[in-house]
Amino acid sequence: MDKEQEPKDEGLYLVLLSSGLDNPALARSALMFATVARAAYDLRTVVYCVQNGADVLVKGGAEKEPPLKPGLPTMKQRLAEALEAGVELQVCEVTAINKGIREEDLIPGARITGAATLIDLSMDAVGSLSF
Repeated sequence: MDKEQEPKDEGLYLVLLSSGLDNPALARSALMFATVARAAYDLRTVVYCVQNGADVLVKGGAEKEPPLKPGLPTMKQRLAEALEAGVELQVCEVTAINKGIREEDLIPGARITGAATLIDLSMDAVGSLSF
Protein backbone atom coordinates (compact mmCIF):
# COMPACT_ATOMS: atom_id res chain seq x y z
CA MET A 1 0.00 0.00 0.00
CA ASP A 2 1.48 3.36 -0.96
CA LYS A 3 1.25 6.57 1.09
CA GLU A 4 -1.87 7.74 -0.76
CA GLN A 5 -3.69 4.50 0.10
CA GLU A 6 -2.68 4.31 3.75
CA PRO A 7 -5.80 4.54 5.90
CA LYS A 8 -6.23 7.43 8.25
CA ASP A 9 -5.78 6.65 11.92
CA GLU A 10 -9.51 7.05 12.51
CA GLY A 11 -10.42 3.48 13.24
CA LEU A 12 -10.51 -0.12 12.31
CA TYR A 13 -13.32 -2.03 10.62
CA LEU A 14 -13.39 -5.80 11.06
CA VAL A 15 -15.09 -8.30 8.78
CA LEU A 16 -15.16 -11.85 10.12
CA LEU A 17 -15.48 -14.42 7.35
CA SER A 18 -16.36 -18.00 8.28
CA SER A 19 -18.20 -18.80 5.02
CA GLY A 20 -16.28 -19.83 1.96
CA LEU A 21 -17.01 -22.04 -0.99
CA ASP A 22 -19.83 -23.56 1.08
CA ASN A 23 -21.65 -20.21 0.70
CA PRO A 24 -19.88 -18.11 -1.93
CA ALA A 25 -22.55 -15.39 -1.90
CA LEU A 26 -21.70 -14.61 1.73
CA ALA A 27 -17.98 -14.64 0.98
CA ARG A 28 -18.49 -12.20 -1.91
CA SER A 29 -20.62 -9.97 0.32
CA ALA A 30 -17.95 -9.94 3.04
CA LEU A 31 -15.33 -8.83 0.55
CA MET A 32 -17.63 -6.19 -0.93
CA PHE A 33 -18.48 -4.66 2.46
CA ALA A 34 -14.81 -4.70 3.47
CA THR A 35 -13.93 -2.84 0.28
CA VAL A 36 -16.66 -0.27 0.97
CA ALA A 37 -15.42 0.27 4.55
CA ARG A 38 -11.89 0.82 3.29
CA ALA A 39 -12.63 2.88 0.18
CA ALA A 40 -15.62 4.95 1.26
CA TYR A 41 -14.79 5.48 4.93
CA ASP A 42 -10.99 5.35 4.75
CA LEU A 43 -10.82 2.92 7.67
CA ARG A 44 -8.15 0.33 8.20
CA THR A 45 -10.15 -2.73 7.21
CA VAL A 46 -9.34 -6.36 7.98
CA VAL A 47 -11.07 -9.47 6.68
CA TYR A 48 -10.25 -12.13 9.26
CA CYS A 49 -10.94 -15.64 7.96
CA VAL A 50 -11.80 -18.63 10.11
CA GLN A 51 -13.11 -22.09 9.24
CA ASN A 52 -14.35 -22.25 5.61
CA GLY A 53 -13.59 -18.57 5.08
CA ALA A 54 -9.89 -19.45 4.91
CA ASP A 55 -10.47 -21.42 1.69
CA VAL A 56 -11.23 -18.15 -0.12
CA LEU A 57 -7.67 -16.94 0.49
CA VAL A 58 -5.94 -20.11 -0.69
CA LYS A 59 -4.41 -19.82 -4.16
CA GLY A 60 -6.99 -21.06 -6.67
CA GLY A 61 -9.77 -21.11 -4.07
CA ALA A 62 -11.80 -18.26 -5.53
CA GLU A 63 -11.68 -19.93 -8.94
CA LYS A 64 -13.58 -22.93 -7.51
CA GLU A 65 -16.69 -20.79 -7.12
CA PRO A 66 -19.65 -22.22 -9.07
CA PRO A 67 -20.66 -20.26 -12.19
CA LEU A 68 -22.69 -17.11 -11.58
CA LYS A 69 -25.39 -15.36 -13.57
CA PRO A 70 -23.82 -13.10 -16.21
CA GLY A 71 -22.94 -9.67 -14.88
CA LEU A 72 -22.53 -10.68 -11.24
CA PRO A 73 -19.07 -10.06 -9.76
CA THR A 74 -17.11 -13.20 -8.99
CA MET A 75 -15.27 -13.97 -5.78
CA LYS A 76 -12.01 -13.49 -7.67
CA GLN A 77 -13.16 -10.00 -8.73
CA ARG A 78 -14.23 -9.13 -5.17
CA LEU A 79 -10.84 -10.26 -3.86
CA ALA A 80 -9.03 -8.11 -6.43
CA GLU A 81 -11.17 -5.09 -5.49
CA ALA A 82 -10.47 -5.61 -1.77
CA LEU A 83 -6.73 -5.90 -2.32
CA GLU A 84 -6.67 -2.88 -4.62
CA ALA A 85 -8.50 -0.83 -1.98
CA GLY A 86 -5.97 -1.84 0.68
CA VAL A 87 -8.08 -4.29 2.68
CA GLU A 88 -5.94 -6.56 4.86
CA LEU A 89 -6.62 -10.29 4.48
CA GLN A 90 -5.80 -12.54 7.43
CA VAL A 91 -6.28 -16.23 8.15
CA CYS A 92 -6.56 -17.59 11.68
CA GLU A 93 -3.48 -19.64 12.55
CA VAL A 94 -5.52 -22.38 14.24
CA THR A 95 -7.75 -22.66 11.17
CA ALA A 96 -4.68 -22.80 8.94
CA ILE A 97 -3.16 -25.59 11.02
CA ASN A 98 -6.40 -27.58 11.06
CA LYS A 99 -6.81 -27.22 7.29
CA GLY A 100 -3.13 -27.78 6.47
CA ILE A 101 -2.78 -24.28 4.98
CA ARG A 102 0.70 -22.77 4.91
CA GLU A 103 1.62 -19.13 4.31
CA GLU A 104 2.88 -19.99 0.81
CA ASP A 105 -0.54 -21.53 -0.02
CA LEU A 106 -2.22 -18.13 0.36
CA ILE A 107 -2.86 -15.57 -2.37
CA PRO A 108 -0.45 -12.61 -2.47
CA GLY A 109 -1.49 -10.06 0.15
CA ALA A 110 -2.97 -12.58 2.58
CA ARG A 111 -1.22 -13.76 5.72
CA ILE A 112 -1.66 -16.07 8.68
CA THR A 113 -2.02 -14.42 12.08
CA GLY A 114 -2.44 -15.76 15.60
CA ALA A 115 -5.89 -16.56 16.93
CA ALA A 116 -5.59 -13.85 19.59
CA THR A 117 -5.33 -11.31 16.75
CA LEU A 118 -9.08 -11.66 16.21
CA ILE A 119 -9.73 -10.69 19.83
CA ASP A 120 -7.38 -7.71 19.55
CA LEU A 121 -8.99 -6.58 16.31
CA SER A 122 -12.51 -6.90 17.69
CA MET A 123 -11.61 -4.85 20.77
CA ASP A 124 -10.11 -2.10 18.61
CA ALA A 125 -12.77 -2.05 15.89
CA VAL A 126 -15.20 0.83 15.52
CA GLY A 127 -17.50 -1.56 13.66
CA SER A 128 -17.72 -5.12 12.44
CA LEU A 129 -19.68 -7.55 10.29
CA SER A 130 -19.73 -11.35 10.31
CA PHE A 131 -20.38 -13.60 7.33
